[in-house]
Amino acid sequence: MFSRFMPTEGRFFELFNLHAHEIVEGGKELVALMNALGEGATDLRDHANAIDAIEKRGDNYTRETIQLLHKTFITPLQREEIHHLISNMDDVLDLMQDAAESVSLYDIKAVPPEAKQLAELCLQCCERVKSAVVLLSNMENAATILKICEEIDRLESDADRVMRSAISKLFRTERDAIQLIKMKAIYELLETVTDRCEDVANVMQGIVIENA
Repeated sequence: MFSRFMPTEGRFFELFNLHAHEIVEGGKELVALMNALGEGATDLRDHANAIDAIEKRGDNYTRETIQLLHKTFITPLQREEIHHLISNMDDVLDLMQDAAESVSLYDIKAVPPEAKQLAELCLQCCERVKSAVVLLSNMENAATILKICEEIDRLESDADRVMRSAISKLFRTERDAIQLIKMKAIYELLETVTDRCEDVANVMQGIVIENA
């Protein structure tokens, strides 16, 4: 009789998917923002505001997931796995918001091609996060999930190389010390987005190993 009143799995995978969708939308806006810099665009603030709105929606999905975790008796994954996954996904959006806000706060008017390349790598990582998250509800997808996670790891390594090369170039060519500091910070924030995507991939790899 008691068990009738205990919630079971809830809508965890639906919330993961909703959050992953926002991660991709944030990545698209980040690319749009970087591409607009230096091109005389007047909608820079619009892109930053869009990322803010996306981050807030992500926060809501994270909050709902944690609340559901406390209410649910039987969960589809271990509680720590659910918490780590949604928290790391939320970190991705937080870093994108930080990058967009820094562009505004530092009054960045233009960025080198490397910043745009890093933003593209961020988006590619985000797209793969979404692709893997969608498959998590069925462990028959284990091999595909692990392959996608390997792709995220490769993209993160690519971003790390682009960032190091960009910073090296910056120190060789930029004569304005303040501009150097600003762009170094932007590069590092963009690369850290891919780091957080890799963190999500690591959590998913652990889930697959534990549950497949």
